Amino acid sequence: MKKIVITFAAILVVLPMVAEVTYLTSAEFKTKIMDYSVEKEWKYVGKKPCVIDFYTTWCGPCKRLAPIMDELSEKYKGKVIFYKADTERERDLAYVFQINSIPQVLYIPVEGQPILLKGLYPKEDIIKIIDTELLKKKK
Repeated sequence: MKKIVITFAAILVVLPMVAEVTYLTSAEFKTKIMDYSVEKEWKYVGKKPCVIDFYTTWCGPCKRLAPIMDELSEKYKGKVIFYKADTERERDLAYVFQINSIPQVLYIPVEGQPILLKGLYPKEDIIKIIDTELLKKKK
């Protein structure tokens, strides 16, 4: 019984520290990222850079990308926000960004233009994009 209590206590301590990818709806996009129904030019409203993974549940490459994004959300916890947007559920959002193949990942710096990349990139390439384009680390 003592082991169960200790294990449960450890889970309660560690659980809030685990970063996770947040699922994003079109309505949330308008409040957290940019209201594309009002703005004509790109204007990010967030305080931290973010990454949006456009996916569908049946896509094989999307399924391979998901654990990479989960891992990177932990690596960059507190520095970069990670979102997922299901293109079948959020058709309006997919239409706005002309998502016609998946996966596609939108990298959004706090200042400047976002970068939209098609396809499944290796984790090392994603890290390089985040470090150089979002966090502006020197190469």
